[in-house]
Amino acid sequence: MKNVKLFTEKGIRIEKKVVDNLIEKLKKELEFSIESLELNFIGADTILDINKNHLDHNNTTDIITFNYSGENDSFDAEIFISVPDAYENSKKYGVTIDNELGRLIIHGILHLLGYDDTIASKKKKMKAVENELVEKYYKFTKGLLKK
Repeated sequence: MKNVKLFTEKGIRIEKKVVDNLIEKLKKELEFSIESLELNFIGADTILDINKNHLDHNNTTDIITFNYSGENDSFDAEIFISVPDAYENSKKYGVTIDNELGRLIIHGILHLLGYDDTIASKKKKMKAVENELVEKYYKFTKGLLKK
């Protein structure tokens, strides 16, 4: 997908074909388009810096999403995914790292579509949609993280 770019920090290897395939399936199901989407797979220090400098939070997190277009159906956006946090989540929830990274990509796309997880009722709705998509597209996350 030419409008989807990947950036990975040193030591992190992501299979772009797997990412492209997952995003293509999400585009069809959720009916959005992409002007430009950059997926950044980064370390804990980098996500901490982003969280401090842009969101005034002094902690790591698994994902941060920025929608520069302000639109919810045509993205000009960046998604930052902390691979160390994803590893911790995968252990905590007993899933593969590929599945957890796929979940985070889906989570980021849902944020770009306007889903919100800051209010309990909205978080519940977002989580239900996220879980449904993860279940549906689980097989398309295999091989996402290169070993």
